[in-house]
Amino acid sequence: MGGDRIFSNNLSSEDLDRESEFPDPSLDLPTFLSEDGWGAKVETESVLNQEVGLLSGEFGEVGHQKSSKSVTFEACQRRIRAIYAEVLGSYEELQRRTGSLEEAKNRILSYTPGSWIRKFGGSKLGDYHVPEITSLLLVGPKGSGKSSLINKISRVLENDKYAPERAQVSYNSSAGEGTYFLQEYEIPRGSNSFCLYDTRCLSDDSSENTKIFKQWMTKGVRNGELVKRPSDGAIVKATIKSKARRSGNLSGKARVVNFVVMVVNGLSVLESMDSYDEGKKLYNQMIAKEFNNPYLSFKDDKPVVVVTHGDLLALSDRVRVRVYLGELLGIPPKTQVFDIADCNDSATELTIADLLCYCLEHADKNLPPNAGKMHTTSLRAYLLLLMVLGIGIIFAWMQSGCFHRHSAPPPSHVAFDWHTIRHLWLGVDYD
Repeated sequence: MGGDRIFSNNLSSEDLDRESEFPDPSLDLPTFLSEDGWGAKVETESVLNQEVGLLSGEFGEVGHQKSSKSVTFEACQRRIRAIYAEVLGSYEELQRRTGSLEEAKNRILSYTPGSWIRKFGGSKLGDYHVPEITSLLLVGPKGSGKSSLINKISRVLENDKYAPERAQVSYNSSAGEGTYFLQEYEIPRGSNSFCLYDTRCLSDDSSENTKIFKQWMTKGVRNGELVKRPSDGAIVKATIKSKARRSGNLSGKARVVNFVVMVVNGLSVLESMDSYDEGKKLYNQMIAKEFNNPYLSFKDDKPVVVVTHGDLLALSDRVRVRVYLGELLGIPPKTQVFDIADCNDSATELTIADLLCYCLEHADKNLPPNAGKMHTTSLRAYLLLLMVLGIGIIFAWMQSGCFHRHSAPPPSHVAFDWHTIRHLWLGVDYD
């Protein structure tokens, strides 16, 4: 595992050149694609099978089996190396873009809910249900760094590196209590553009996570809302009950969640990747399971992923983690997995700006249509239909009136010649 060298995002060209020399594939490729992974080290064989189209156990002769595996592995190796090079190159690209940091920050500060809607087909802002404030929900395992990320984002957009921390951070995640109440943080302070919601860490019980995700995504989130779980022990229940009693009533109104950010600890991901301990492998398994929870996606848009604690890893390991997460979660590691280290350099700030731009663009893109207003095209079609029906009714009424006007009126009295037809009622023929 890495960590022998410490890197910030502010990397020199020498660092990048040194890291661009690919090490042994078994060290830099995701674990489930390492060559010895055909045996005991395969973490998720089904992932490999899906990627390369293999069907487990359906090879013919042994020689053919080995040949197929070798060819498949080489293809996977080339593909992963290309992805590795692309992700590694993104750090150098980030350094070249640092001059646009202020422009990126100003773009975010000028954002208002719905202002980044793409106007396709004549769509307008009024065609969508636009929230008062765009809400981004942060979720992640214990110790992933959600609260620290919120503090970092707040400092960057308020342009104050020494501003006091807004979110309570657990210094020692193993001993700290963490977040029990939903906390809303307007970014920047006092604005009505967007807010971040800090949440309680993920539960080891996936069913508990699904239940709370469903509640948040269907009923909204509220500042100060207590997050309780059936699995909470007696001590935890007593602690949060005492805190809830002191916190008073909920503040604010329920907010609709507009996009989700999953925060993960890069050090824990790497440890889970390289460990033979089944217990430690559970970390990445939990990430994959909760990331793919349908309540966290918006149509086809899955959550964005933030990797923290990268400053504790070597650059090669940071790249490995991003590539691995891209393969594990099925998302592009360069554009949907953001490496935000605990640094205060321009490259880290620009990464935060890129993250927020991604989230706000996708939040606006997936705004629900406004049920109170009909689309212009639909309204015109509806009015045209009413017009056609009205013309048809008038035409039918006129036709009916013309028929009665030209037809001979029925006689009011009929005179019969009773002498001529008297034989019909007397039954006598007088002729």
